[in-house]
Amino acid sequence: MASISANSEADRLAQLKAFDATKAGVKGLADAGVKEIPPIFYTPPDIMDSNKSSDGKFTFPIIDLQGTATDPAKRKEIVEKVRDASSTWGFFQVLNHGIPLNVLEEMIAGVKRFYEQDLDEKTKFFTRDYSTKYSKKMVKMGYLISELLSEALGLDPNYLRNKECLMGHYFVCHYYPPCPQPDRTLGSSKHTDTDFMTILLQDHVGGLQVLHQDQWVDITPLPGSLVINIGDLLQVTLFLVFRYILVVVRKSHALMLHMLLIFQLMSNDKFKSVKHRVLANRSNGPRISAACFFSTGLLPNPAKYEPIEELLSEENPPKYRATTISEYLMSAKTSKGVDGESLLHEYVHLDTTRK
Repeated sequence: MASISANSEADRLAQLKAFDATKAGVKGLADAGVKEIPPIFYTPPDIMDSNKSSDGKFTFPIIDLQGTATDPAKRKEIVEKVRDASSTWGFFQVLNHGIPLNVLEEMIAGVKRFYEQDLDEKTKFFTRDYSTKYSKKMVKMGYLISELLSEALGLDPNYLRNKECLMGHYFVCHYYPPCPQPDRTLGSSKHTDTDFMTILLQDHVGGLQVLHQDQWVDITPLPGSLVINIGDLLQVTLFLVFRYILVVVRKSHALMLHMLLIFQLMSNDKFKSVKHRVLANRSNGPRISAACFFSTGLLPNPAKYEPIEELLSEENPPKYRATTISEYLMSAKTSKGVDGESLLHEYVHLDTTRK
């Protein structure tokens, strides 16, 4: 649920500290049978009402990856769809991606089991066979998507991988209990992400929305599908190091605020990192998702990221200055609030002429 205060900031922080000390999260509130959410989770009406929901006139991009590895003509068609979705939506949903349905279902079931354990069990370090299997599948999926994105930018399929952008990934697994007052709060307020990209697995409940042409568009879950979204920096980093992070919803929201705009920076705005949010859960059961973030943020990395040289020209000069991952994440940590805005405006190239 989105953390927001109706009291003074000092009171709010004190209440949040006390809430965190319980280590039970919003799941603990649901288990206690609360009928009204605590005021610290209220979302201001102006944020709740900002931007209207779509009337259904938009068709969210769904891309069938069948034949990507075996049919050159089909792959070219898929790359074109990836290019269009990444440049106009910043999001797309993929089907026939090669990850067996039972692996996806095991991951969702495993997250549900974890959160529904006793609190003492949840505080222990967590690792399970189902998540290890899922992690390996995500590595392969990350390679495939990075190839398609490279080709969609007119680059060699291995361009992003050869830039040492496939270096680490980690998971944030969400458990959104049913909300007794879904009109008073959000599951996750609007934000962009500050790494390369996210691959999201969500259950059947839904609630994820993307902002498109000033309207919130539902990303309806499809059986066996995965959702891909572009980040701020086009960082593309996954593979060698990973951790399992399962956190209460309020804390996981904070992580999501700080993970994805590098893609947009490196593509020099050819691809977009767009705002998205999660509505409060109106169903009778929990909403579960597993987000796989691809980022070098887990490793010390002095490398600077900037618009890709091959994409620049006299007509298309660099729009952003170079930045390190640590600099960008520190800016995100100190600058983004609950209703987060992209930080890319802080990295706009002041001199857009070519040197």
